[in-house]
Amino acid sequence: MKRTALAEFLHDEAAGGIVLALATVVALVWANSPLGDDYVALWETKLDLGLELDLHHWINDGLMAIFFFVVGLEIKRELVCGELQDRRTATLPVVAAIGGVALPALLFTLLTAGTPDAPGWAIPAATDIAFAVGVLALLGDRIPASLKLFLLTIAIVDDILAIAIIAVFYADDLSILWLAGSALGLVGMVELRRLGATRPWQYVPLAIVVWVAMHESGVHATIAGVLIGLLMPTGEIDGRNVLEELEDRLHNVTAFAIVPLFALANAGVDLGGGTLQDAASSTLAWAIVLGLVVGKLSGIGGAAMLALRAGWGVLPDGVDRGHVWGAAALGGIGFTVSLFIAQLAYVDGAQIAIAKVGILVGSLVSGALGVLLLLRRRAQVAP
Repeated sequence: MKRTALAEFLHDEAAGGIVLALATVVALVWANSPLGDDYVALWETKLDLGLELDLHHWINDGLMAIFFFVVGLEIKRELVCGELQDRRTATLPVVAAIGGVALPALLFTLLTAGTPDAPGWAIPAATDIAFAVGVLALLGDRIPASLKLFLLTIAIVDDILAIAIIAVFYADDLSILWLAGSALGLVGMVELRRLGATRPWQYVPLAIVVWVAMHESGVHATIAGVLIGLLMPTGEIDGRNVLEELEDRLHNVTAFAIVPLFALANAGVDLGGGTLQDAASSTLAWAIVLGLVVGKLSGIGGAAMLALRAGWGVLPDGVDRGHVWGAAALGGIGFTVSLFIAQLAYVDGAQIAIAKVGILVGSLVSGALGVLLLLRRRAQVAP
């Protein structure tokens, strides 16, 4: 039987989560092997492709813009014909996502206020869709299928908030001239849509202009990917949905190539030389772990319970409050976007290494806690 678009999406996310986990393990093993120096040297290789950036930055600024472009497409799909279109259905996960961003950031800030670690306040606010849905997939039919959609919607709203945070709080030395150039490129794309351009390739030249101008403006270049995704045309060509077809084509590229490559380039932290000991005694690492584990669980779960009590939304069919708390714990799997924000928040290598340890530990604990809560819920309702 042919799968629905949502089933295909969830399947790809689950499989992508496995590939992402493997890439993370490879990065950690490589960075801590006798070839650890080669690991560092590889990502520092300079590539002059019009912009003189090293391989690490081409991945983080260039390839990840494609990842965020697909995020933009996903957000647009949800707004146009998905869960975010129906206000009553969308209210509960939206409120839960807001709580899941605000509380971790608040806990982190309370622990690090007035210290050099404070700029990383947004690190524990992120949820990794691939890993979270991947963990749910491992549970199979032990959980209701509608819980996956509920968590997916929370993660997409989380992405919207994370994108806004990156754009507003992690911009450097803004250049109004370059920003205006990027805006003009976006206006050009709107004009293309008005003129009836429906082929994605027709937008590529302007998309490159927007990305370059955004990169030079001081706003992180990945924001260009999101904005371009939101401006892509909808409708049909020869009976094919333009938006869904473009998302389908690029989703596997990001899930199985770009995001794992990002993990390979960013997750490799040398755990020797006292790094683990430094992390164990570091407020930064504990602030991230606390934010991901306690902040996400309490923020998502607590906000959802308050919304239900206030009558602001309804639970999906088959999902009860116990399931919500399990999903809330899985929301603490930050990883990809958390690593991304850590690279933006800090320039000191030691801080970044400690932040990575906190992200890895917090994500692992959150994943294990989410599985435990969901399996416990199943045991409670089993005959």
